[in-house]
Amino acid sequence: MLAVQQPVCKPRQTEPMVKQFLDHLFLECGLAGATVTAYQSDLAGLTTFLEARMVAWSEITMDDIQQYMINLKERGLSVSSIARHLSTIKVFLRFLLAERVLKRDIPTLMESPKRWRSIPNTARYSEIEALLCAPSPNDEFYLRDQALLELLYATGMRVSEVADLTIDQVNLDLGYTRCIGKGRKERIVPVGRKAIAAIEEYLEMLRPRLLGHNHVNALMLSRTGRPLDRTNIWRLVRKYATLAGIKRQISPHTLRHCFATHLLAGGADLRIVQELLGHADVTTTQIYTHVDETQLKHVHSLYHPRP
Repeated sequence: MLAVQQPVCKPRQTEPMVKQFLDHLFLECGLAGATVTAYQSDLAGLTTFLEARMVAWSEITMDDIQQYMINLKERGLSVSSIARHLSTIKVFLRFLLAERVLKRDIPTLMESPKRWRSIPNTARYSEIEALLCAPSPNDEFYLRDQALLELLYATGMRVSEVADLTIDQVNLDLGYTRCIGKGRKERIVPVGRKAIAAIEEYLEMLRPRLLGHNHVNALMLSRTGRPLDRTNIWRLVRKYATLAGIKRQISPHTLRHCFATHLLAGGADLRIVQELLGHADVTTTQIYTHVDETQLKHVHSLYHPRP
């Protein structure tokens, strides 16, 4: 939340218009709840900013938008975060224009800031092997944690997708999982043999005990029999990365990055990897085609006159 002075009076239509916009996204556009929540979060800062400037939505100008972008930059937000905020604002202003609240067609004047595509944070295959071997058979939740790590790396699923995964979405006989991704889009992702074996053992030996008398269809359960949420999955990955002696930051999304990078390094087609990741645009998948450091060192030592 921005540290701004409270206005003397509040534009009456601000909050109702934001709520109407969010309802429109959820009910009419069919966006997922998490996506709508992200829009709400981005607009909260702008709402507070405009209230401090005593500006109603109908009176907003390009100068107001530019000043808000400067404010975000001064707060230390990255270019990619600022671009996301700007994208949210453009969509919202288009909604206001369609509702005849906005007097001028400001969205057409707005340009997204140019940004570099950063190379994903990945780990070497040896580090992933160490991570997958980190859970101890002596641990009470070894079978669940082993299955979780194998599933994340075998499928490249997002942490939210794994958290939401249910038993009936996993077909171990055929070796695939039915994944519900962003925007409620469904995709089929193959599951490797090692992941299948780990999941089967978890389902047979541990999950029934964790479930107890609960009626939960989630695949991954916590010690209390509730669905394992995103935060706890993140903590488990960090725990085993530390136990594996990995110094770099490892998260569930790192395993997704590694899944894609290792597939492409092994010769997989870019379009296939795009489908497996659930990317709408292949340009998003192309960030994984970067040259890894091992190949760079090999080429340097092979061709440089003084390696």
